Amino acid sequence: MKFVPTGIIPAMVTPFDKNNEICKEATIRVINHLLNGNVHGIFVSGSQGEFWALTDKEKEKIFKITVDVVDERVPVYAGTGAESTNEVIRLTKKAKDYGINAASIITPYFINPTQDELFSHYVKIANKVDIPILVYSNPGRTGVNISPSMLEKLKEECDNVVGIKDSSGDLTITSEYIKRCGDKFSVLAGRDTLILATLIYGGKGAIAACGNVVPDLIVKIYENFVLGNIKEALEAQYKLAPLRHAFSYGSFPVVIKEALNMMGMSVGSCREPIYSSSISIENKRKLKEVLNNLGIQTKNK
Repeated sequence: MKFVPTGIIPAMVTPFDKNNEICKEATIRVINHLLNGNVHGIFVSGSQGEFWALTDKEKEKIFKITVDVVDERVPVYAGTGAESTNEVIRLTKKAKDYGINAASIITPYFINPTQDELFSHYVKIANKVDIPILVYSNPGRTGVNISPSMLEKLKEECDNVVGIKDSSGDLTITSEYIKRCGDKFSVLAGRDTLILATLIYGGKGAIAACGNVVPDLIVKIYENFVLGNIKEALEAQYKLAPLRHAFSYGSFPVVIKEALNMMGMSVGSCREPIYSSSISIENKRKLKEVLNNLGIQTKNK
């Protein structure tokens, strides 16, 4: 399969209105904000997009809105992970029907499958769906690791498994993924502070939550790297770091939504049990300072 995930792909928030329903107008606003930042793809229904809090019908709504608005200007990726293999297959087929270009499939969570069970899980999915697949490793959230040897075996077995979103935060593992799976396999950084490091090791880009807020800054990391301007890429990476560190100001994934609201994007709150008041008044002040230091004008809140 020739599809090659590459570049900066923001993990888009899911905007909600005052009734906690998906807001189409705000979703379109965010998509256009990302496209104006010259991103290389858009990723919906992921961790930052609160996939665990969305019904299948809501995911389908997000798929349709995003595919329609993007209108083939960049690839659209969708998170279709779930606890059971059959559920993943069903949702991934739906994503393909709506025109999604590639599916990102997180490891199962709550349960703790062995590497052999993970391998079987992904092989069965890959054999049942006609769409490029990104494996998604986020052991800090799921408690499930993907070993480099299993990923290498999976890549050799399934030609539509084209890459991995690596949110391990462990560059030793990242480098092993890259070394074992080769140049034609896309290893994408899932930890925004490690985008440049992943690129230097041979990674192909990043799926970045901070891209919701500063897509153009993250694109500078990638594009400067491609041009060989390592100093400029490093400067952009350091400039981005305080926003990623600000994730500690509240329960994930509230901080990025709060930042967008401060910018006047009106994306609403997270779905319960996460709520905006998990960010203290002091941490909201610090977040606003981070945004101002990035040159972002914030609204009074």
